[in-house]
Amino acid sequence: MNSTSLTRTDGPGPVRCAVYARLSKEDEDRRQRESESILNQKSMLLRYAAERGWAVYGVYCDEDCSGADSLRPDFNRMLRDAREGKFQVLLCKSQSRFTRDMELVERYIHGLFPLWGIRFIALADNADTEVRGNKKARQINGLVNEWYLEDLSENVRMVFDMKRREGKYIGGFPLYGYRKDPADRSRLVVDPEAAAVVRQIFRWSLAGLGKQRIAALLNERGVPNPTRYKAERGLGSSPPPGRDGELWNQTTVWRILRNEMYTGVMVQGRRKKVSYKSKVIIDVPEERWFRVEGTHEAIVDRETFDAVQEGLRRRARGGGR
Repeated sequence: MNSTSLTRTDGPGPVRCAVYARLSKEDEDRRQRESESILNQKSMLLRYAAERGWAVYGVYCDEDCSGADSLRPDFNRMLRDAREGKFQVLLCKSQSRFTRDMELVERYIHGLFPLWGIRFIALADNADTEVRGNKKARQINGLVNEWYLEDLSENVRMVFDMKRREGKYIGGFPLYGYRKDPADRSRLVVDPEAAAVVRQIFRWSLAGLGKQRIAALLNERGVPNPTRYKAERGLGSSPPPGRDGELWNQTTVWRILRNEMYTGVMVQGRRKKVSYKSKVIIDVPEERWFRVEGTHEAIVDRETFDAVQEGLRRRARGGGR
């Protein structure tokens, strides 16, 4: 059967197809991003459908989403429409635009799509589920795509680990009390306004005040919590709606009091993803953290920090007293 002879299962009329396009941070090379751009993908796929007289039911696009991510918004919207039989053909530029995860290839392209009556076509790969003998090529392609993602993840991890060893800050947002140096985004410089709040928190703790009391004092004085402070300066998303999202709490105070980075030591790698295919994050043992002295100006001196840690330990042993 050729591409123009596909028939509908729900009555006469043109074949309905869906177009799916994806672009992600995996496509780091500028030329590759241009060639893989959402606009170019859609143009190619819409032209292919028009040449065959297919009616385009919908165009689905995900940008800045990894090919291993199964939680892509339009990807899942497209799958719901496929399950409901709203189209009969799914067009992608390549199989890797649909997914780089071999598990998803088997689950959908080779498993559920045939049950739902969906024909999958990837133009650049010459992949077509209606062509006999094409399955092995799709499986090999799926493995290559997954190996690419695994290698890319390992390379990125190695680069990040090298930067951590050099004491370069790789976080997306600066630690509260600091901002990124405009001349060197991997270096932290003191943010005077927030740093004053951090110093006050340490002074109160040193004076014997508990975390809950410190949080209450900050809220009484109308000091914006770190989330609100960043949002006001365009450095992060707004806190959750409602008053609680804008308030200090004992957990936030505790995290500040326990963070050695305020002494001028760069501490990174305390948490990590289980794997490149998972969003689950786990704690890393302290002996495997990346710790580099003197990378940025201290907000709190070492003597004060150590004294506060001892006070926190004593209060913990005394049940908070």
